Amino acid sequence: MNIVIKEAEEKHVIFCVNILQNTGLGTIYFSNYQKAADLLLHALAQRELFVALNDHGDCLGFMYFMPKGVFGSYPYLHILAVKEECRNLGIGKQLIKYFEENSSDYSSTKYFLTVDDFNQQARKLYESLGYQCVGKLKDFYKSGITSYIMMKATNNNSK
Repeated sequence: MNIVIKEAEEKHVIFCVNILQNTGLGTIYFSNYQKAADLLLHALAQRELFVALNDHGDCLGFMYFMPKGVFGSYPYLHILAVKEECRNLGIGKQLIKYFEENSSDYSSTKYFLTVDDFNQQARKLYESLGYQCVGKLKDFYKSGITSYIMMKATNNNSK
């Protein structure tokens, strides 16, 4: 599938919220539309929200990443979501590749994200792309849910 990943515009936020709310992550953390919209508008204002668009300009997925989100030094992928009917088409992999190639000043050799225990499909994707669990946070975002800290260490010369 041919997609273009680009910095989001305000018009994309409504589509991103709808995509997010149709995920397990959205159901658990962002069932309130305004809360989700406020978070993504904040990401947009920080220039940290990116969308995956098809040839017709339809939003198929998005990600919110912070270039220096971990300890003020390392890129952190905060949210990644793909439209339900577009999952397993490689869009998530393309978004992660974009994150790794565009989230740092190229001096970073480590990339971070968290994934919750209920999201095994996402964890398998991240592991297949070289991310490893480096810690776990029980009840971090919500009581009863464990979040796993995932890190990918890369060779700086490969960039």
